[in-house]
Amino acid sequence: MPTFVNGPIQLHYDIEGRGYPIFLLAPGGMRSHNDMWPNMPWNPRAQLVADYQLIGMDQRNAGQSVAPVSSRDSWSSYASDQLALLDHLGVDECHVLGMCIGGPFVLQLLKTAPERFRSAVLLQPAGVDTTNEPLLEMFAQWAEATAPNHPEASEADFASFGDRMWGGEFVLSATRDEVAACETPMLVMMGNDQYHPQSLSREIAELAPNVTFVERWKEPEFLERTDATIKQFLAEHSPS
Repeated sequence: MPTFVNGPIQLHYDIEGRGYPIFLLAPGGMRSHNDMWPNMPWNPRAQLVADYQLIGMDQRNAGQSVAPVSSRDSWSSYASDQLALLDHLGVDECHVLGMCIGGPFVLQLLKTAPERFRSAVLLQPAGVDTTNEPLLEMFAQWAEATAPNHPEASEADFASFGDRMWGGEFVLSATRDEVAACETPMLVMMGNDQYHPQSLSREIAELAPNVTFVERWKEPEFLERTDATIKQFLAEHSPS
């Protein structure tokens, strides 16, 4: 697995397949890394590799990637990593596909550099319905396990980092107005639990102006249709 070194940040990534590129942002919360995909109901690394070049990465301090931790870390920090990796690879334009935490990652990218992405697929995006508590608890568990490796960061630094990531509302990385202003074609596959609220997926689909919305997709009886839907959406928005 190659490594991109960007100052004190080391980002591990995979490149698989050939064709128009798709940037994969894996599930797993703060542990988002590319090897999470084989454990998912629908795995883009298996289903799309025959037709596309897949770029997958371990996010900072997940998998094999490492970076310093500071009180200022936020969704923007991750977007900077992600765009720097695409720059390093010479990828000016691609599709982007994210699951779970990958949903907020995608929406941060679409508001930061919309010209870089021809389309976006969001699989059960993470966010807030009525309470942030499950997300903040998830962060606290990650921080407890991660802190011994980061003597540069105090307990207060981790608390600030967690609040910047998970203390907001809606999709966490973008406001409702920003989602409503996003012209990028999106395919939203609905979430249905406390980390990926059904109501959040529905609201994204209602706000964004260019959305295809799918309610049932990850149960075994729907997976064949899910595969066809995602492939058709990507093909429609790929260059000729």
